[in-house]
Amino acid sequence: MAAEEAIFGMGRQTAALAVMGICYFFLFTEKMNRAAAALLAAAVLIFFGVISQEQALAAIDFNTIALLTGMMIIVGVAEKSGMFQYVAIWGAKKVRAHPAGILAVTGVVTAVFSAFLDNVTTVLLIVPVTLQIAKKLDVTPYPYLLMAVFASNIGGTATLIGDPPNILIGSALGLSFTDFLVHLAPAVAAVMVLLIAVFVFYWRGRLHTTLQNRVRVMQIDEKAAIADKRLLKLALAVLAAVVAGFAAAHRIGLENGFIALAGAALLLLLYTCGAGHREADERVAEALKSVDWTTVFFFAGLFVVVGAVEQSGFLQKLGDYFASLSGGDIFNSVYIVLGVSAVLSAVVDNIPFVATMIPTLQAMEPAMGGREAMMPVWWALSLGACFGGNGTLIGASANVIVAGLAARSGHPVDFAKFLLWSVPVTVVSVAVAGAFLYFEYF
Repeated sequence: MAAEEAIFGMGRQTAALAVMGICYFFLFTEKMNRAAAALLAAAVLIFFGVISQEQALAAIDFNTIALLTGMMIIVGVAEKSGMFQYVAIWGAKKVRAHPAGILAVTGVVTAVFSAFLDNVTTVLLIVPVTLQIAKKLDVTPYPYLLMAVFASNIGGTATLIGDPPNILIGSALGLSFTDFLVHLAPAVAAVMVLLIAVFVFYWRGRLHTTLQNRVRVMQIDEKAAIADKRLLKLALAVLAAVVAGFAAAHRIGLENGFIALAGAALLLLLYTCGAGHREADERVAEALKSVDWTTVFFFAGLFVVVGAVEQSGFLQKLGDYFASLSGGDIFNSVYIVLGVSAVLSAVVDNIPFVATMIPTLQAMEPAMGGREAMMPVWWALSLGACFGGNGTLIGASANVIVAGLAARSGHPVDFAKFLLWSVPVTVVSVAVAGAFLYFEYF
């Protein structure tokens, strides 16, 4: 095979783009499992020599893989304690089971959990409890479902581990947990305050219930949700240690992925301590089932696909094009990336989009003054991709999960009806993000 040829006589760049295009088609249309599509595309690229095996392994960001896997194990074990359900019920009772108050609590709890857990896990934990409370109050669950969707995507933007795009960006740039908190959390907090205020104002007169129904909610024993008090204490201690480790990662010279895996290993040790050999094995096996292996292998395959396109030189050209489009101006670059990220992330999965954009922006850095000068553009990518996930019902995995849970409970969320809320929420969120970037950097 000629050095410049790859598949059926095509050049390496053309072949890499063709395979990536086909892969993304299957991802966006969901005609194939996303892990299978990404891994198959990676295998084709390696087999035909578009990227070597050594280059493929180097392209896989194992820090991201380790961070995802470690946090999934920690959350999977912590979930068994019942802590998340406890907080949701406790919050509802703190507002005396008032429907509008519970709407605000749903937003706060979902946003906070999403900052430290992945969005899908958060909504899987919060939505069933919320549906149960709405049923006892005899009110429509629709506003609560909407709030859970929007808050999960907005809250996840605040931290390194809250949303997969942030994990990708943080790992690629070596950013710390604190970096994300300092630069993104204020914008996230402002958007959440605005979202909750609008929702409570709009729905306050539409969520009517009786005093008897409120009493029924107040009678729910939140302590009964705690299935294992010992595990609750252990999980909280390990979670606190892991978050502290993330904050100090740069100073102690450890990668976030290692810290997450070390925390997962410690929690598994504590969780199985005192159990018999067979029971310990069963507990570990059950904990490992909480890892979303589809997502893990999807990331691995996607890294190879993007790595092949990068090796072909295309992303360097794309970076040069973006630099010329912005006229070499950071201000223009920030708002181009923010707008494009928000629009595209509303209609396609933001994970492959961000995975493609990372090496593209890295290629822009030399012409734009280096990494430090480009940081506003990187924050714009994070804000646009994460907030853009609220744009449509398919914009983020959490949206699809909530729609499925709603349908199974007899309250389907219509795609077009969802747009009536999602488009304004996304536009306002991105506008607030743009304002924060302006005042922080310009």
